[in-house]
Amino acid sequence: MEANAVEQVDLVTTKRIKRKRNYKQPWILHFMVLPAAILVFIFSYIPMTGVIMAFQDYKPALGMTGSPWVGLKHFRYMLENDYFIQITWNTLFFACTKMIMNLIIPFIFALLLNEVRIMGLKRSIQTLVYLPHFLSWVTLSGILIDMLAQTGLVNQFISGVFGIKPIFFLGDGNWFRFTIIVSDVWKEFGFNTIIFLAALSGINPALYEAAEVDGGGRFKQTMYITIPSLIPIAIVIATLALGNVLNANFDQIFNLYSPLIYQQGDIIDTFVYREGLLSGQFSFATAVNLFKSMISLILIVVSYRLAYKFAGYRIF
Repeated sequence: MEANAVEQVDLVTTKRIKRKRNYKQPWILHFMVLPAAILVFIFSYIPMTGVIMAFQDYKPALGMTGSPWVGLKHFRYMLENDYFIQITWNTLFFACTKMIMNLIIPFIFALLLNEVRIMGLKRSIQTLVYLPHFLSWVTLSGILIDMLAQTGLVNQFISGVFGIKPIFFLGDGNWFRFTIIVSDVWKEFGFNTIIFLAALSGINPALYEAAEVDGGGRFKQTMYITIPSLIPIAIVIATLALGNVLNANFDQIFNLYSPLIYQQGDIIDTFVYREGLLSGQFSFATAVNLFKSMISLILIVVSYRLAYKFAGYRIF
């Protein structure tokens, strides 16, 4: 019994020594991260003192120290507000749909691109599909507004070829949702494909050679070698994306939406912007954003746990 206890103590001590040694060895890497950590602390953590406004009836003239304390008043009003439930549903709909589509389409596209044997053609396709990622939503929104207007290029094509009446893409709630999802996927799927292409390059060529010897064609090689090899990275991407399930891309929706489609297109971030900066409801807007941040934090922790459990992925 004593010998086992001593062995356990020695094992724990050895693990602690290794942990300290592993932390001390890459000290230069920690030093390189220090400037970024300082900037994050200055611009992300110090301003967090503003969350106090969520528990006050904040008045700019009185400041945070002089504004009256109201406790959870704004949170109660938020949860009792039917419109808040609507924008939460809109946010979840946009975020989850984008998350699913931005996982499935890059996955399929990477498989198809992997089958292209002409390197010049392959690189040209890669360049074309990567390009939209580097366009800001301010620029891209201006292009989309012109193209999707009732007299725009898209409606002219639809009317001329199919004889259909012009579609109000950015003024009809259902078409607006469709436009938001399709435009986001079109912009990002090429860049997201890089992850899957990197995973494809790490597959052992000997597996394909063995499959050819056994008489397996390209289809069977894809089904039994390529796709199973991509599943772990797909699981990692899907689980890590859970942390952004309440982020539906403020830049995109803010630059494309209008009062006509608030009911179907408004999300938490745009609602906070209007309530806080345009209407001057600073405390209520802070409460809504704090609620969103807390839910996002929980989801991030859960997603990292799931990524480690199912795919062995961890950052820390």
